[in-house]
Amino acid sequence: MRNTHILAAAAAFMAVSGCASTPYDNVAAGDMMPEDARTYAEMAAASDMFELESSRLALTRAQDPALRQFAQMMIDDHSRTSQQLMAAARTANISLTPSLMPMQRQMLDELQQANGQAFDRLYRTQQIQAHEMAVALHGNYARSGNNPALRGVAAAATPIVTQHLARIRGIMS
Repeated sequence: MRNTHILAAAAAFMAVSGCASTPYDNVAAGDMMPEDARTYAEMAAASDMFELESSRLALTRAQDPALRQFAQMMIDDHSRTSQQLMAAARTANISLTPSLMPMQRQMLDELQQANGQAFDRLYRTQQIQAHEMAVALHGNYARSGNNPALRGVAAAATPIVTQHLARIRGIMS
């Protein structure tokens, strides 16, 4: 069952991000977000990891100073949300070893191949996509998750990620 939730959410992420065509392309991403603690924690950890790794890359490659500033904010904020998530997962007796989902790995690989203005455009596009999914993930779990400690983390993360989404949409617009 857990793998079904992860695969379904991954398919939704891929559909929204344009990474691949899936049978889930016409399903709203929010409809496929997990309500069980382990799946939420794994997906949230992967989301934070993508934000951290892609933003570390942006610090060295982005040409637009606003994107480099955004990348530093991502590193600062997602380092904190990762720590909060890990602490709540321990409280819930969930052992997490964060790792990227396949589509996040693909996105990061694409970003590593880009340079110059193409890098800036791709980083911005990927950040919008990743944050749209993160808002759905955290918002859904905050409303319907089955673990109080993780629901608290999700509720705290939702406004932060929403702020990030608004900020990145305003860069290079």
